[in-house]
Amino acid sequence: MSKMSRRQTLGTLGAAAAAAALPAMPAFAADRSIRHFWWGNPERDRRTFEVIDVFQKAHPGIEVSGETIGWGDYWTKMATQTAGKNMADLVQMDYRFLFEYVRRGALQSLDEHIGNGLDLSNFDKGPLSGGMVDGKLYALNIGSNSQVVPYNKRLFEEAGVDADVINWTHEEFAAACEQITSKTGVKGSDDNSLMIESMEAWARQNGHDFYDADGNVTATVEDVASYWQYWADLRDAGVVTDKNMTVILDKPMSESGLVTGASAMSLYWSNQLVAIQGLMSDPIGAAMVAHKAGGDYGQFIKPSMFMSLTRDAKDVEAAIMYMNDWINDPAATAILGLERGIPANPDVRAALAPSFTPAEKLSVDYFNAIQDKVGPLPLPAPKGAGEVRDNFMRTGTDVVLGNMDIQEAAERFIEDAQSIVDRAR
Repeated sequence: MSKMSRRQTLGTLGAAAAAAALPAMPAFAADRSIRHFWWGNPERDRRTFEVIDVFQKAHPGIEVSGETIGWGDYWTKMATQTAGKNMADLVQMDYRFLFEYVRRGALQSLDEHIGNGLDLSNFDKGPLSGGMVDGKLYALNIGSNSQVVPYNKRLFEEAGVDADVINWTHEEFAAACEQITSKTGVKGSDDNSLMIESMEAWARQNGHDFYDADGNVTATVEDVASYWQYWADLRDAGVVTDKNMTVILDKPMSESGLVTGASAMSLYWSNQLVAIQGLMSDPIGAAMVAHKAGGDYGQFIKPSMFMSLTRDAKDVEAAIMYMNDWINDPAATAILGLERGIPANPDVRAALAPSFTPAEKLSVDYFNAIQDKVGPLPLPAPKGAGEVRDNFMRTGTDVVLGNMDIQEAAERFIEDAQSIVDRAR
């Protein structure tokens, strides 16, 4: 984990020494401080700390402490801080866990601040609604995105793969993996067996959302078993990364097969294309998750992430000022770019367009290309969804290592998943 404070220490000490020689004066406004906690990667962290610098220069009386950690450890630390009543003032929130944290009473509604420090007058209504729970706004969309299969364009060209990567089927994806492996010696794709986000798209292609409106599991044993079997077949054919790499859970982006050169494809969210390209010398392309021939669309467009005001915020006014600058200040939005997703402020999008990097242009072009090839945003996951995700990876690991029969494992997972959400109600 990286933790950084941008206080100008020498300047503060100098001011304090000077003040000691003067008559008593009101306390310095510089004592105001807020904490911002997010899950990150090197590119996201760099941009965020730059925005913190910009904010502090514009508001010299407020110190912002930035705290960042990888996705795999973020929710564990978030749960610990929530239980200890020591949450950061502002946290990055995911749609999958939004309802769970609102139900815990861990987040504050933003409604009273709209028009009173928080300017949402030029904010797209769709992305705004994604952060609402029971009619109140608890999470501010800081970018929209969708699932994406980033691929190494050089390896695709060397292998002669010319598939329509926006409309391809599971069979065409498998054929591309075989072609890349045989022609280049590089595995066609990372093995996504343990990624519940990918399995969710698979289930939706079969006509099943993972959860229903009551929070019950509606993905079926057959959905899970067929998903694990598909990847087992690719693994057995030797065209995806091997099991030893698969069972390393929540690998940092820098260790993905795509970035290290072990594979030609991986699975991420479209807002991560910028960061992935930043870690690679070969140019990348953007493909959709493969479709099921004749099936429903599995992908969806979602808020890539939110910023939320927590129950434990000490200086709410300063936190709202920071949140407002994130979405409206040109100096901040220019730094953030598209790394967290497509901005919901149309003025911001227009201002950014002329200076898009190739990776940012790829992200926007991909986002535009998939608009009519996605299903509706699924219902928010119920409380316990994080534990269900952990269970999927744990049970799937036994499948990948050959310790459990696929059908038996799928039955156990669905049973466990329902028990988890029942217990968490």
